[in-house]
Amino acid sequence: MAAATTKLLLSDLASTVKSVPSSYIRPISDRPNLTEVQISDGSIPLVDLQVLNGPSRLDTIKQIGQACQHDGFFQVRNHGIPETIINNMLTIARAFFKSPESERLKSYSDDPSKSTRLSTSFNVNTEKISNWRDYLRLHCYPLQDYMHEWPSNPPSFREVVAEYCTSVRGLVLRLLEAISESLGLQRDFIDKALGKHGQHMALNYYPPCPQPDLTYGLPGHTDPNLITVLLQDDVPGLQVLRNGKWLPVSPIPNTFIVNIGDQMQVLSNDRYKSVLHRALVNCDKERISIPTFYCPSPDAVIAPAKDLIDERHPAVYKNFTYAEYYQKFWNRGLDERCLDLFKASTA
Repeated sequence: MAAATTKLLLSDLASTVKSVPSSYIRPISDRPNLTEVQISDGSIPLVDLQVLNGPSRLDTIKQIGQACQHDGFFQVRNHGIPETIINNMLTIARAFFKSPESERLKSYSDDPSKSTRLSTSFNVNTEKISNWRDYLRLHCYPLQDYMHEWPSNPPSFREVVAEYCTSVRGLVLRLLEAISESLGLQRDFIDKALGKHGQHMALNYYPPCPQPDLTYGLPGHTDPNLITVLLQDDVPGLQVLRNGKWLPVSPIPNTFIVNIGDQMQVLSNDRYKSVLHRALVNCDKERISIPTFYCPSPDAVIAPAKDLIDERHPAVYKNFTYAEYYQKFWNRGLDERCLDLFKASTA
């Protein structure tokens, strides 16, 4: 490995290089080909959650259901999380990645099973090509089980992140009720299918990249969890696959992006789709994105909802525990879909 890449973290390497190190360069067939990007006014649906508790509740539930079915992604506004909590979260994330290398490295680990860890790319032990990002991954539910592991610098880190996690969990639980109802299931069906529940989050840091057309922040992938709520700063980078074209999702202040994960596709028996998405980088600006991954607890048994199975719609997936699924996800390449491994036998 070249001397320049002996840094553990990309953020300590990126500012020292004039070109992308070879370990980050994608094969020509697997680069962010911008001719495949859909340039249009259309974006993912924007859902106003203010009316979720009013007389228009059923219309909003229908809108959420259609977004889950046709897009796999939607944005939410009037979500009830104060702007100060959002801004504090983005500010503390930026401050963490700007802290001295020696301070950040206290959280470093390349072991995906650790519940709090700072790392780089995706899984440095298994991947062949690196991704242009560093990330701090945290488990955050139940909070009291994990907070003591989190970084203690910047000094307000734990307090700010805990407040954010609690707020986002409240939003997720409201969304899960709406999604359950949109499938024609009892309002608490998904809640009860998740065992004790799990909540992880990542603070993603994408430094400026000297040759952004050669690499990805993250390549096209689906999320292994149930539902993801993404907070991003004002720098574009997220793209969603729609009808074979990559659709850029421009940041809208004070909104969240919600996407369906693999477990929701299973629970819905393929009615709702976990959609490929990717993160591009640019040569001018760093970008921060903060996804919250809401998931079943590891021992929860996941299977298609019985009420969504009939002669015309047999079960597409077999039963499995979330722990089994999650282990497969981390051991495979990020761009290899895991869902196919859990399909019901068609014999």
